[in-house]
Amino acid sequence: MRRLHNALLLKQLYTLRELGFEYSDIKPSELEEEPARLPYEMRELEAMVAGCQLCELSKTRHKTVFGEGDENAQLMFVGEGPGATEDSTGRPFVGRAGELLTKMIENALLIPRSSTYIANIVKCRPPGNRVPSEEEAYTCRPYLLRQIELVSPQIVVTLGATAYRYLTGDKSPISRVRGNVIDTQKYKIVPTFHPSYLLRNPSAKKEAYRDMLLIKSLMQEG
Repeated sequence: MRRLHNALLLKQLYTLRELGFEYSDIKPSELEEEPARLPYEMRELEAMVAGCQLCELSKTRHKTVFGEGDENAQLMFVGEGPGATEDSTGRPFVGRAGELLTKMIENALLIPRSSTYIANIVKCRPPGNRVPSEEEAYTCRPYLLRQIELVSPQIVVTLGATAYRYLTGDKSPISRVRGNVIDTQKYKIVPTFHPSYLLRNPSAKKEAYRDMLLIKSLMQEG
């Protein structure tokens, strides 16, 4: 939240400079410390994301990719960021990786994809599908945290190392942490491989399938 607050302040300062202001009598210590307030209604939050210009990704995106699914879902998936197909449609996980994710949900968990909620660390596509920078990820992270708060899932599945890192702060390799259960008291986090990694490394699908069975058992425990 603080990073988003600082980004909003910086944007305001740039606007003042464009209007002709050259300095301010306000001292840094006098700036409001309260973090930027985000809406507590999903549609209002989505509208805020659609108009966001807080990082460089806003300059190259076609559409923001907010997230979709059951807003009261027990299970939430968090990926890294939109790809080309997602950028053109405004929907998460609709390319080849999305097709695989849908199969994982429906074939292993035996539930429809629509009963889950799916979002990403960043809401705009990084050019060339590169990994989001720290600045981009941390600027966008408050939006995701509010989404999680609004959905209030019991389980959050992080897809790949980037999603896991920026949700937990842990930089451990995904191969080391996948299949573990991290209890945050508010919800459980289960890291697993990103579907795009599985497309490049089919042999890892067995481990991902075991992760899905673990998730299924956690859901049955309620």
